[in-house]
Amino acid sequence: MPLAMNNDVFITCAVTGSGSTQDRSPHVPRSPKQIADSAIAAARAGAAVVHCHVRDPDTGVPSRDLAYYREVTDRIRAADVDVVLNLTAGMGGDLVLGGTEEPLPPAAGTDMVGAEERVAHIAECLPEICTLDCGTMNFAEADYVMTNTPGMLTEMARRMTELGVKPEIEAFDTGHLWYAKQLVADGVLDANALVQLCMGVPWGAPDDLNTFMAMVNNVPDDWTFSAFALGRHQLAYVAAAVLAGGNVRVGLEDNLWLSKGKLATNEQLIERAVTIVESIGARVIGPAEVREKLGLVKRAPR
Repeated sequence: MPLAMNNDVFITCAVTGSGSTQDRSPHVPRSPKQIADSAIAAARAGAAVVHCHVRDPDTGVPSRDLAYYREVTDRIRAADVDVVLNLTAGMGGDLVLGGTEEPLPPAAGTDMVGAEERVAHIAECLPEICTLDCGTMNFAEADYVMTNTPGMLTEMARRMTELGVKPEIEAFDTGHLWYAKQLVADGVLDANALVQLCMGVPWGAPDDLNTFMAMVNNVPDDWTFSAFALGRHQLAYVAAAVLAGGNVRVGLEDNLWLSKGKLATNEQLIERAVTIVESIGARVIGPAEVREKLGLVKRAPR
């Protein structure tokens, strides 16, 4: 297919994530203040969007605590820098089976809650964007399954739309895009959908370029997409995403390294992404243009 480079690119910073990275780098933020401060620094470096999870401040373990989300949201909105706020809604569907011979009852680490509780922090904080993981998937762990049934996704998407928060479809494989298109066809999601192509997450879509272009080619022409890859391919995918017509995500959720042997901060990853985008002739756009492009409504500080 012919090259269809995106000339006006927005960059998302995935600030901290929900993986067990908190003890692998001192730069992974844990407390609400650290998460907000890192998001604000990323915005100053050129991120138009910040994608935030929260963690227990003491242990660094991922959390769904509404008070942590409220503090992160308030701190970012009170900052002297503008940025589009994107909160995860991916937690609450974690199923850890008890092993190959006795899978039930579920084992420690299982966190399964209903649609209302999974989006409670979205209703409380009203970010401009929140994520919708559009399918069930095996992850690298032997007995862990990320569960997102069609019924659960329909209900969560409906609630997000009613709240006036734009869902960012997280697509880890082509079937997730297939179902997202069904949600649009059913009128649950608006037609001008936003999607994040998640490459290289075991065991979803691998991050080779043939698979990436298969994902891109399954995104409808009137949707907006962004893309990222895990680990050492994260920065290479900055260029790949732009050349394929998309936008960019980097950050410590997906990659801890700036270069071989050098741990990164979120700010440094954004700075490097800006350099790559501009070096191939594209322009990095800011939050105001992102809001106009995606039809977002900026929320005032509480």
